[in-house]
Amino acid sequence: MTHVPPDLRHRLAAHGQEHVLADWASLAPADRAALVAQLAGLDLAELEALYRRKDEPHAALPPRDRIAPVPLQPATASAEETARGEAALRAGAVAALVVAGGQGTRLGCDQPKGMFPVGPVSGATLFRVHAEKVLALSRRYGRPVPLLVMTSPATHADTEAYFRAERYFGLAEPDVVFFQQGTMPAVERATGRLLLERPGKLFESPNGHGGTLTALAETGLLADLRARGVEHVFYFQVDNPLVKVCDPGFVGRHVLAGAEASSKVVIKEEPGEKVGILAAVDGRCRIIEYSDLPAEMAAEREPDGRLTFRAGSPAIHLFSVPFLRRVTARGGLAYHLARKAVPTAGGEADALKFELFVFDALPMAERWLTVETPRAEEFAPLKNAVGPDSPATVRAALVALHAGWLEAAGVPTHGHPVEVSPLLALDAAELRSKIPPGLAVTGATHLR
Repeated sequence: MTHVPPDLRHRLAAHGQEHVLADWASLAPADRAALVAQLAGLDLAELEALYRRKDEPHAALPPRDRIAPVPLQPATASAEETARGEAALRAGAVAALVVAGGQGTRLGCDQPKGMFPVGPVSGATLFRVHAEKVLALSRRYGRPVPLLVMTSPATHADTEAYFRAERYFGLAEPDVVFFQQGTMPAVERATGRLLLERPGKLFESPNGHGGTLTALAETGLLADLRARGVEHVFYFQVDNPLVKVCDPGFVGRHVLAGAEASSKVVIKEEPGEKVGILAAVDGRCRIIEYSDLPAEMAAEREPDGRLTFRAGSPAIHLFSVPFLRRVTARGGLAYHLARKAVPTAGGEADALKFELFVFDALPMAERWLTVETPRAEEFAPLKNAVGPDSPATVRAALVALHAGWLEAAGVPTHGHPVEVSPLLALDAAELRSKIPPGLAVTGATHLR
């Protein structure tokens, strides 16, 4: 390619972005083609409109009398609810979606975070833990549970290669679907001009966790799921190995209520805990980020001493497919603006990045549920190399959970580290039915 396509040059000039072509003459043919492909995919009018919002005040919460705590369903599902969820799984009506676009940079790892080992005895990676849960569900209910793996440009190739090398952890290859979330360019905060990571390459970054939902529609996956008979998508994040993937009781409650969106909740116990909370705002479910929750509201307590706004979000949701089709229609989710320093060809720049948030979908649901789940059973996120939410705390949480299962079945662990493979048991009741006669834990033990 020797010349800039005239229509592209015209569009860039019309939006004041022609500076991105300044190094055209010095670019190699392959770099020219790559730059044109990047630019051709941009909606420059949308970027310009987003930039014009840079000085708008952050959306404030409505008055306190319009905000209420969400009604919480108890942690234990009824027999009817569990049976309904199991029926949905037997019908092949549920898919699992794991958000896995992040790298393990904060963990000192340059691979996708899903490849980080968390098994306290086995060393199993996050991807293995989740994939084996899906495989165990598929075997239990006699129908494949599709596993949708959302990646980013930084993790896509490594993630696909890892699953291939591990033979998809026993899952059938057609039942594992990889798709990438979208990206958005950053612009200079002072001018709105596109930024270059290097000559001939725009600086782009993933478009936020809400991009998971829009990518489902843009890649055609929503249509594929519908054709396959999938009616509900279970959404969770790769960094939480405790999550009960496609929990039948949760699925059954969602189905019986005719809910469009259902969310699990862990109880926030201290006002200052840095976790978003679910609240009912004008009767709609909404997540309020901890940084946006006024201190006086965070500290409110019920007569029994519990926090009024205690419904912490572990980012575990269940969405109906028709609901996802509606919220991912063009304009369904709005971009948020974030001011961040980014590395560019000319050094670090004060930039604006544009991100979609998955929780912006929740207020669009006409019918919704919030269901409590014990933190010790379902929430141990891996975020940091040391301290809270680190490999040490995650592995300790897994050991504590599985030791509880064994001891409830009459097998003391004597403080030894224990781990239960999802392929052996997904819960305490299943483990109790499969414990070998005379089992004794005399050291680090991996049951599989």
